[in-house]
Amino acid sequence: MPFLNESLKSYSKEEIEQAAIQVKYDTYIEKEREIVSRMSEMENLSIPDSFDYGKLSSLGNEAKGKLNRIRPKTLGQASRISGINPSDVQILMVYMGR
Repeated sequence: MPFLNESLKSYSKEEIEQAAIQVKYDTYIEKEREIVSRMSEMENLSIPDSFDYGKLSSLGNEAKGKLNRIRPKTLGQASRISGINPSDVQILMVYMGR
């Protein structure tokens, strides 16, 4: 420990605490970055105007109804519709060939 104490001597208590927090939460932060990245990609994935949600037997009736009524332009928009689950968006992605 004397070597460690000597090595850390030039850093303030706040800097050491910040480094410890970054190391501790690095995995969580990386997962959040991946989620943000995926959401950004979904914003750019267009849903054709003529897309027939009725042909998706995997979607529940509520999801089909909302998607047909609202007609989102992108997967990002679809993901923000109340009652549309992440699994519904995944189904859309599969059927759209993404």
